Amino acid sequence: MSIIYLDNNATTRVDEKVAETMMPYFCENYGNPSSIYDLAHKANTAVRKSRETIKDFLGAKDAKEIIFTSCGSESANMAIKGTLELAPHKKHIITTKVEHPCVLNLYKDLEKKGYKADYIGVDSNGDLDVNELLSKVDKDTAIVSVMYANNETGAIFPVEEIAQKVKEINPDTKIFVDAVQAAGKIPINVKDTKIDFMGISAHKFHGPKGIGALYIKSGTMVSPLIVGGHQEKGKRAGTENVPYIVGMARAAELATENMEDELTRVKKLRDTLEEGILTKIKNARLNSTAKNRVPNTTNIGFLYIEGELILLHLNDEGICASSGSACTSGSLEPSHVLRAMGVPFTSLHGSIRFSLSRYTTENEIIQVIQTLPHIINKLAKISPFQKELGEILGC
Repeated sequence: MSIIYLDNNATTRVDEKVAETMMPYFCENYGNPSSIYDLAHKANTAVRKSRETIKDFLGAKDAKEIIFTSCGSESANMAIKGTLELAPHKKHIITTKVEHPCVLNLYKDLEKKGYKADYIGVDSNGDLDVNELLSKVDKDTAIVSVMYANNETGAIFPVEEIAQKVKEINPDTKIFVDAVQAAGKIPINVKDTKIDFMGISAHKFHGPKGIGALYIKSGTMVSPLIVGGHQEKGKRAGTENVPYIVGMARAAELATENMEDELTRVKKLRDTLEEGILTKIKNARLNSTAKNRVPNTTNIGFLYIEGELILLHLNDEGICASSGSACTSGSLEPSHVLRAMGVPFTSLHGSIRFSLSRYTTENEIIQVIQTLPHIINKLAKISPFQKELGEILGC
């Protein structure tokens, strides 16, 4: 059975060109980039060139603003904890109710340590209440953390506008942007913004798992999360993961080359999937119609049907999708993102995220549209809400 993979917000397949680029740095150019002999120089040169590539990928001003990390979670922790450690007198922090767990759980931990956290809400489409956020900023606000694009709905937040307006209220407040779900899907140009930190992760744009990057605006101070050697300008100790750094850079180059395809063909496939499902399945509802969404993501709720059962039946047909963040997979709790949006209880537990990639084909989308109605009809027959479904489905 062939696999139809529509869970690209969880992770992506590594591009073969990326894997080919990485291979020489495992067994041939394997030197430690901090050493001084020629073998090490090859590794050092590869890291330096990769840093330049990621700088261009994010539209940063200087390659020195790029620090390599292990993932998006480490980048978030480094930016947030590293900021707070240098401002111990400031105890106010702000984020949104729909952030990734790497930010939300960190904020909850910080609250236990005496910080006052404000969590900003979203509307029914998942759009952020920017005015509420700005109203919370004061002289004691150390950092504001706002994701660029939501991993469950695809909604894009106006991070550049937020950064600009926050700085107008308090120039000392730092801005961290989790751009993990935006990088490679939409253009990013961070140098012309007031954003202080931006984190990305390679495995979200067809690079390897276990490598990420943190943009730190020139002049921005941050305390290192990992202390030890001199690597990464003293900001992140540990021998550089050269093969994966090289792989991340190559993935960034390919993502840039394929950006137009992402914004046009992939978006069209996403829209076709939405229209097909909503047309053929009467108890389906689109959870987010946000005007600005990344082109690959949709989130659809199925009234009175259990989402885990839908995913299991899709899996039996070789179709991979998700009920939300991969970091909360297995939890019986409904999505915190959809709860924040006020998604009705009747479809909250039956919501499925479909996330496409440049490898997604039209035939795959057509097959999903043809397969899913049969699954929903089968599950409707065993649902405990027979009366309600009967009224909706006309049976």
